[in-house]
Amino acid sequence: MKKIVVLGAAESGAGAAVLAKKEGFSVFVSDMGAIKERYKKLLDDHQIEWEEGHHTEEKILDADEVIKSPGIPDEAPMIQKIIQKGIHIISEIEFAGRYTTSKMICITGSNGKTTTTSLIYHIFKEAGYDAGLAGNIGRSLALQVAEEPHEYYIIELSSFQLDNMYDFRANVAILLNITPDHLDRYQNNMQNYVDAKMRIVRNQTPEDAFIYWNDDPIISRELKKYDIKAVQLPFSELKERGSIGYIEEGQYVIEKPTPFNMEQESLSLSGKHNIYNSLAAGIASNVAGIKKEVIRKSLSDFPGVEHRLEKVCTVGGVLYVNDSKATNVDACWYALESMKTKTILIIGGKDKGNDYDPIKPLVKEKCAGLVYLGADNQKLHDNFDALGIPVRDTHSMKECVEACYEMAEPGMTVLLSPCCASFDLFKNMEDRGDQFKTLARNL
Repeated sequence: MKKIVVLGAAESGAGAAVLAKKEGFSVFVSDMGAIKERYKKLLDDHQIEWEEGHHTEEKILDADEVIKSPGIPDEAPMIQKIIQKGIHIISEIEFAGRYTTSKMICITGSNGKTTTTSLIYHIFKEAGYDAGLAGNIGRSLALQVAEEPHEYYIIELSSFQLDNMYDFRANVAILLNITPDHLDRYQNNMQNYVDAKMRIVRNQTPEDAFIYWNDDPIISRELKKYDIKAVQLPFSELKERGSIGYIEEGQYVIEKPTPFNMEQESLSLSGKHNIYNSLAAGIASNVAGIKKEVIRKSLSDFPGVEHRLEKVCTVGGVLYVNDSKATNVDACWYALESMKTKTILIIGGKDKGNDYDPIKPLVKEKCAGLVYLGADNQKLHDNFDALGIPVRDTHSMKECVEACYEMAEPGMTVLLSPCCASFDLFKNMEDRGDQFKTLARNL
């Protein structure tokens, strides 16, 4: 009996273990951290052996194949030992793809993934399609394949997940954009990160579709290196260079495969970045044969995504906006670009090799104050203090929200759009956003 070892026992790892057991493998799960109770129960219910708080080397290094959690870097000592032993390492998505013939709609990009994935899922569900939500959001793809199969899967894919995918095929691949992110995981080499993102077109056939943003300079450069087999369906803000999705004279337009249009102002999502997200989602839904009236209605009534430009409350004439998902500079740029009032910007966290120069002009134009929120804010001081905008230094969300309350005047917006990962002060991005919302509502 072949042995599968799963490293990491959160959503993806626990799901992969259940699928591996169902498919007749000997399965062992190991997590260096503590495993949440719900995942322990899932593993116990399926009689899967697991350990937490350490790795038992001899039990791991006799695996035929290892399924690695996307959060574990290749530099981790156990991963290095697995690589040296020549054991194949794959992602949960790669493993799940072996045991299903369902249609895969896969979304990646540095920014906009969650919004676009959620919007496509919303459209598919409104159309009555049998669809599952998976990848970076939703439930484990492997667990759904094992226990709750769907005809379609709408999958948000991070670069970390794409790194360990080899034979997986996206029937519809969506590449929203590529901007610097996670460079700390890619030897501070932008090309390594770009190469990971481009893996989404791997194994596509002429029956598949590749949807991408035509205005992205990195995507345009990279496409010249690839022999893309899929039907290419580019989108852009304006009609140009063969784009089949665009905005023209206030109309949202898709030319192929079925002509479609609607009033731009009817779109539920606002801001330039959301035009792109809405175009990508509309094209993917069009490719899947969803009726025009369903696409039109769904693009109009989509409620948005938590922690992404989420309007929280208005206190003393000041609007508080939670954009905790903005974990890189480009996401913050889009958030600032959409601001219509003077803004107090909350920025900071675990820096991922950020270059802040692209947002400095917008910060100068839009911001009435900056509140730094991080364990170490020195890089923020070095980059922004010279702009002459009032700044405050904070090291907890409580301090941060109090500072914002003191700095903001009626008619302003307080925007949490941190540019950084959350792990210096918070459990994760959601924890950061939840704390912000709770404290803002309690003002």
